Amino acid sequence: MDSAILADPTDNKRMRGRHVSETRATTTAVFPPGRYGHRREGRRRPVVPLIILAVVIAASLAVTVKLYQQFGQTTYQAQIVGWDPPTDSQILIHFTVTVPAGAPARCALQARDFGGNDLGDRDVVVRPVGHATSIDAKEPVQTKAKAAAGYVLGCQAAD
Repeated sequence: MDSAILADPTDNKRMRGRHVSETRATTTAVFPPGRYGHRREGRRRPVVPLIILAVVIAASLAVTVKLYQQFGQTTYQAQIVGWDPPTDSQILIHFTVTVPAGAPARCALQARDFGGNDLGDRDVVVRPVGHATSIDAKEPVQTKAKAAAGYVLGCQAAD
């Protein structure tokens, strides 16, 4: 390389390297006919999958509403009040059940130890006095060992 050219002050101000110009294509590419198939002009909307999705969502919503009306709104509400000190073979559970006027309720009771293990369970039918909407009940549950707590798992209409 010639050092005289590099030493010239005008050369030092010039940009080194190749200059690249950018040009944009003003027309779309032209392909030979029949060689690459047909080009799509625009994006088609998936009408059929959207209709199927709408039908599935509507059906799911209808099933959800029906099941909620059938099972979600229960008029049988149970609340544990407490239990007597347990023995080695049973625990006496005190609970209150809210029922429709005069209707009996079938309740599932359970006894557990300190570790949460099931020691015994029992289904009982409790009946209100007259047309009362609340039932106070005390029911024993037989256990395999000394229980630590008693629970009312839930109540429903008695058959």
